[in-house]
Amino acid sequence: MSRTRTALLAALALVAGASGTALAVAPGGAGIAAVPCTVDYKVQNQWDTGFTAAVTITNNTTAKSSWSLKWSYAGNQKVTNFWNSKISQSGAAVTAANESYNGTLPTGGSVSFGFQGSYSGTNAVPATFTLDGVTCNVDGGGPTDPGPTDPGPTDPGTPGTRVDNPYAGAKVYVNPEWSANAAAEPGGSRISNQPTGVWLDRVAAINGAGGKMGLRAHLDEALKQKGSGELAVQLVIYDLPGRDCAALASNGEFGPTDIDKYKTQYIDPIAAILADSKYASLRIVTTVELDSLPNLVTNVSPRNTATPNCDTMKSNGNYIKGVGYALNKLGDVPNVYNYVDAGHHGWLGWDDNFSATVQTIKQAATAEGATVNDVHGFITNTANYSALKEPNFTINDSVNGKSVRESKWVDWNRYVDELSYAQAFRQEAVNQGFPSGVGMLIDTSRNGWGGSARPTGPGAKTDVDTYVDGGRLDRRLNTGNWCNQSGAGLGERPKASPAAGIDAYVWIKPPGESDGASSAVPNDEGKGFDRMCDPTYTGNPRNNNHMSGALPNAPLSGHWFSAQFQELMKNAYPAL
Repeated sequence: MSRTRTALLAALALVAGASGTALAVAPGGAGIAAVPCTVDYKVQNQWDTGFTAAVTITNNTTAKSSWSLKWSYAGNQKVTNFWNSKISQSGAAVTAANESYNGTLPTGGSVSFGFQGSYSGTNAVPATFTLDGVTCNVDGGGPTDPGPTDPGPTDPGTPGTRVDNPYAGAKVYVNPEWSANAAAEPGGSRISNQPTGVWLDRVAAINGAGGKMGLRAHLDEALKQKGSGELAVQLVIYDLPGRDCAALASNGEFGPTDIDKYKTQYIDPIAAILADSKYASLRIVTTVELDSLPNLVTNVSPRNTATPNCDTMKSNGNYIKGVGYALNKLGDVPNVYNYVDAGHHGWLGWDDNFSATVQTIKQAATAEGATVNDVHGFITNTANYSALKEPNFTINDSVNGKSVRESKWVDWNRYVDELSYAQAFRQEAVNQGFPSGVGMLIDTSRNGWGGSARPTGPGAKTDVDTYVDGGRLDRRLNTGNWCNQSGAGLGERPKASPAAGIDAYVWIKPPGESDGASSAVPNDEGKGFDRMCDPTYTGNPRNNNHMSGALPNAPLSGHWFSAQFQELMKNAYPAL
């Protein structure tokens, strides 16, 4: 007989007269072992426009090395200052994550943090708290508890049913092939245990080519790594007809009209493997067709960035058909989570690109039998270098009467970093009809920008360009530069639920794998030579005719690039 979910006292607020204190507690006593975590939220001091609060988390499950607590306010409370945690807020939704010194949370252990907030009207205690995606102060259920039919953000779900965030409460698959390459590098063992994406960038990759593991081999290894817990596997679906229409380094094996081959030789075999019941306990995260749909917005006529290949792919509709087919077929597998590529802020952050890209993605998400419900979320900055956060200036700053948007670097973009762009992209997608629960992933594999060149504060306010250039972390010559960028560093390590609306920071692009060859290299992988990977190239309209900023002596895309790997480690931020 299934157990009922016993509602505890999380939502009870005890308001003590004029003191303004409030308390949310979980009772002790019999039955508490079934509660995975408890949250004690106390309003310590309250006045007409503000309050201070203290929060204590007690973990009753497996020990944690990091944690993230979420809640939502019913009113208009805003967190304004905080201590002993990192707090972010989007609308009513608040996320508090550990600091570097208090991430360890053993079984039965507690951790406390505090904050100051503003409000008007009422200051009710939040009704629900989730720790790493699991509801606190509530009986977590058990194997016989059916739970909700559509697991929400606070329900860990059961094998074969989708959870709100596949990264919450889960380990992530470590590709043993990438791990071995990383560990073989001097100092590489410091990061060789990090999870990275598995790229299925040609048909041969499905079964394995050149002695490399195929898809089944990776999934079998993932089952071993999984053990008795949850594990997410990250796959890159990347073989569209006419792939990479605006670049050449990653041109694919299918021509512009080979949509049927894409369906039957590529997507269908992948879907069949993922649907094997043997793998039903894995959380399979797919990153669907990088760079494709945004190219249909920015690199088609009449724009000066147009290419004939992108015009062809827009006119024949095979990007739309291919992505729609992939979302439909892969979305039919209950434990697959599709995340569609959403470019990056330095590509799509302008007014004429931003909303139009969401419209194009929705067109694909409703083609070939797909629906918006086949999209679990979106991913930004994949295989790119855009800084996660620019702390030294904001889009709202101005210098001598000139907005930051007028600087040569920002160039009228609406966003200055990837986090603000990803959160805004998510909201725009919801506004245009995608499910309200969609999440975002941000690839942080190469956007750390540390080392000696990292600014420590804002630039001088001589003029707006000096201010921005002196303070920006992203040291590229232009945000349009994308190939093997000189001076880049490893970014934030992969982690679940790091900020509001963000399901995870991920390393989908494996650090140390080249973006493209520095010069033409004959190959049987369908990969051409793109001048953006040539250090001597002086640029094109897509990077405002800047130098490419690429490292020399790079191999074909996807091949190991030792010099880049060493530079990424040297410039890592946070530092290794």
